[in-house]
Amino acid sequence: MSRVSIITGGAGGMGLATAKIVGQDHTLVLCDVRQDRLDTAAAALSDLGITATAVNCDVTDRSAVVRLFETASGIGPIASVIHTAGVSPSMGDAEYVNTTNALGTLNVNEVFFAAAREGSAIVNVASMASHMLPEELVPTKHFDLAFTDEKRFLAELLAACDIAGEEMRSGLAYSVSKTFVRWYSSSQAERFNSRGLRIVSVSPGSVDTEMGLLEADAGAGAMVANAAVPRWGKAEEMAELFAFCASDRAGYLTGTDILNDGGVIASMRERARQAAENA
Repeated sequence: MSRVSIITGGAGGMGLATAKIVGQDHTLVLCDVRQDRLDTAAAALSDLGITATAVNCDVTDRSAVVRLFETASGIGPIASVIHTAGVSPSMGDAEYVNTTNALGTLNVNEVFFAAAREGSAIVNVASMASHMLPEELVPTKHFDLAFTDEKRFLAELLAACDIAGEEMRSGLAYSVSKTFVRWYSSSQAERFNSRGLRIVSVSPGSVDTEMGLLEADAGAGAMVANAAVPRWGKAEEMAELFAFCASDRAGYLTGTDILNDGGVIASMRERARQAAENA
């Protein structure tokens, strides 16, 4: 039977770019919340000779995610999941951002843990924004609530955004929710390994996709200009890393986050260090 790879957000820029790589040697199950985008993505893959099973799925709905994995398992053994589904600050309010990015990640990963076979891997997409958030603003002590009380978990994430003004709440929610993605991908590594599974997160910087460019006027453009590599990242560059992390070639890689941001965070930290020395 064919080895199956599930790509959530598979109709988006990074998801589709990843599908073009992973689809070369895996059977694809493409998941997205918008059917029109799914149809377009499946057609684009078909033009490349890659067949994908398209599943309309809202990752914030646990039952829908279960059905997604049931569909994939019916095709063949699940070898990997690349979880790119998520939203940016410009796409909704703080509650929507937290629910999609944090709860969506929890749902996909927990169903993967229950359904995948030994040797499988999941790659979660975090963000360089999570590396910019001061630790004192991260409600880490409440992250465990995700496993016992999802309603209170989301309420605590939203409460953590109260320090921001209304215009900044979605941006802070994005950073908080993506920090949860990184925390989950690290904290659950031992549990996942107990079933022979790997879990990794990747934190992209500013990427030249439809969603990424939504943030061009919200500071991302300025950060790109001041990065060690002063340009926007390409979806294909992220996709190559996702595909590698999910592959058997990365069999020793688990419980960590890979920052792929063109050196933005490194540049910011070094400039801050120099400024402090010269103060």
